[in-house]
Amino acid sequence: MNRRPGPSVRLRLTISYAGFLMLAGALLLAVVWVFLLRYVPDGALGTGPETARPGAPALRFIPNRTDLQRAFVPRAAQALAFLLAFGLLGGWILAGRMLAPLRQITDAARMTGNGSLSHRILLEGRQDEFRELSDAFDSMLEQLESHFAEQQRFAANVSHELRTPLAISRTLLDVARRDPARDRDELIERLHTVNQRAIDLIEALLLLSRGDRGNFTRESVDLSLLAEEAAETLLPLAEQRRITLDVTGGAARTGGSAELLLRMVTNLVQNAVVHNLPAGGTVTVRTEAHDGTSVLRVENTGRRLPPELVPALTEPFRRGTERVRTGEHAGVGLGLAIVHSIVRAHDGTLVLAPRPDGGLLATVRLPGAP
Repeated sequence: MNRRPGPSVRLRLTISYAGFLMLAGALLLAVVWVFLLRYVPDGALGTGPETARPGAPALRFIPNRTDLQRAFVPRAAQALAFLLAFGLLGGWILAGRMLAPLRQITDAARMTGNGSLSHRILLEGRQDEFRELSDAFDSMLEQLESHFAEQQRFAANVSHELRTPLAISRTLLDVARRDPARDRDELIERLHTVNQRAIDLIEALLLLSRGDRGNFTRESVDLSLLAEEAAETLLPLAEQRRITLDVTGGAARTGGSAELLLRMVTNLVQNAVVHNLPAGGTVTVRTEAHDGTSVLRVENTGRRLPPELVPALTEPFRRGTERVRTGEHAGVGLGLAIVHSIVRAHDGTLVLAPRPDGGLLATVRLPGAP
């Protein structure tokens, strides 16, 4: 934004300091005049020995109001001039020292505007308004750097994931062009599968973006009903893998988007089913409400997960174990990332913990509906 040049804050503070100092000096001189000089009478207050009567004691000379004014006014003017010079010089130095932290913050903001997110101010000294602003700015830079790095990784993963189905489609088309006698139905089926995977990936990315924005209408939603609906939808997949799917617990009402919360529950249950290796395991979904919090727990059996791997499962395109992809439930590596995004948009928490016997326990805590 183009702005007209104006006086600096340091100059304005300097003028303010000097002005207040001059005002204080003028008030002090006014007090001297009002409470002292005005009560001194004007005219002759005494005579010398030459005017005294014979035999009477000599009277000392006593200055009247005019005499005091003649002696006081020049000295008062000199004192005000000294206060003005002292106020300007001292105010300039004092304002410079006080505004030095602000200059460091400004330099850091310029560096950030130029694309550098690694710079930190790290102001030393005791806590005050400038240190509080500096700490808040450093915290903002740290979050921005983390989000920017996450977005870079996300963009790289997206480009990698999208490149794969596009490259497969191109290869299939090249093969069909070189071999016109190739089975057309098989080619169409494979192209349909690859294209469906790309569509699923794009829809998952859009859903992830919607959850991150948090722009949805909130309504009262019962997690127990969503758990039953998700289990009913995924029951054929569980039966195909010979997995027992059990939904228990009571009502757990929360406020949010029913569509997004249903996707959250569905992703958790689907993740528990497709990662439940070897076949023949169990998936338990439990809902409950206590102390104003609605809780959803999804627990599944399966292989043991390294504890250091679990915190990274919510990152986009991060998969904990190899799994068999079947039909429409083929994953794109965004299931838990979408869950984490939806939970965060609903002011809740998601905790993933490996089970000692193998498998995963996912616990979602959301604020209860008012």
